[in-house]
Amino acid sequence: IVSVLSIMAATQSCLSADEDPVPVPPMTGSEVSVPIGGPTEPNQVWIDLSDYTNPAVNSRTDWDLGFYSGDAYRVIMNGSLAMTVIKIPNASDISKVKEADISSLKDIAQVGTFDAANMKYVDNPNGDFLNQTSGIDAIKENDADNPVYLINLGREIPSAANIGAGSVSLSGDPRGWKKIQILRAQNGYKIRYGDVNAAEADIKEYIITKDTEYSFSFFNLKTGTPVKIQPKKKKWDLAFTTFTNEVFMGPTTSAGSYFYADFVTTNTLNGVGAYQVTVTGNLDAAYNAFKLKDVESSKFVFNDQRAIGDKWRTTTGTASNPVPFVYADRFFVLKDAEGFYFKLRFNTMKNTKGERGYTNFEFEPL
Repeated sequence: IVSVLSIMAATQSCLSADEDPVPVPPMTGSEVSVPIGGPTEPNQVWIDLSDYTNPAVNSRTDWDLGFYSGDAYRVIMNGSLAMTVIKIPNASDISKVKEADISSLKDIAQVGTFDAANMKYVDNPNGDFLNQTSGIDAIKENDADNPVYLINLGREIPSAANIGAGSVSLSGDPRGWKKIQILRAQNGYKIRYGDVNAAEADIKEYIITKDTEYSFSFFNLKTGTPVKIQPKKKKWDLAFTTFTNEVFMGPTTSAGSYFYADFVTTNTLNGVGAYQVTVTGNLDAAYNAFKLKDVESSKFVFNDQRAIGDKWRTTTGTASNPVPFVYADRFFVLKDAEGFYFKLRFNTMKNTKGERGYTNFEFEPL
């Protein structure tokens, strides 16, 4: 449920991408309670700050693969389920792949093994799927050049029972494995997939046509059906989701892929950028005083969807406050997909009972 808890009138002008003043439609800043769904964080929520009362919400298990609608032929995985993918060696005929061919791969293609090498089995967490060398390769024009993959469907959403205050439970039972091969089709893709031991008669096929109003067309491998997930290209700015990220043991020592709660991504593919403002004094005073003239354009991060990411909260707490909390020394500036500017800050990550998965933030157009 998205609720308006306070109204801050704002009918100011914003700047477009070329820095020329353009009028913004009358808009109010508000507080938003994000319908993440509690400590299992079952939902992905897509919010357009210009239309924040109508977020798009889907269950994390609604989709498995996203097929890019632009000129390139690229496919992403559902990182909110900790999915992975690995090429099956020497496989060209999907129907001939059997359990014996892939059993040794299952322990490798996992998230959270604390091995830097496992980053190759997930999508690039910065969101630059067009240039990534991990995950699923760019789909080649020649069918024979497209490998057969083993795909780990990640984890189910667990039961919400017996989750302690301040904790989350994100990973339930394994969702299983599929073998897949993705080919090009006219203005789209052909996906061939099946259970690991499926013979030729049991291999399923589906044609996915590019829809240029959207960045991706999404598909559920378990139901064998397409599904709408993200809003249209420029109709979302922020996504609230669980997330497969890279974790580090030190400043430059990668420990590979790891699964994160309470994560926020930005729509970098369609021009959304953000940056953090760190406050040394009173946060309320600094946030309220921040105006359009204070925006520092050079600080915007447009090439990494994790510009906000996990920077707004700590999930482990500190020595003096050993529970998860929202940082009180920062807020964020965002430039949306249409070129308008906003300031936003996070208020809570828990409800009044101390349960996680109840994020609240406020924003105001500049």
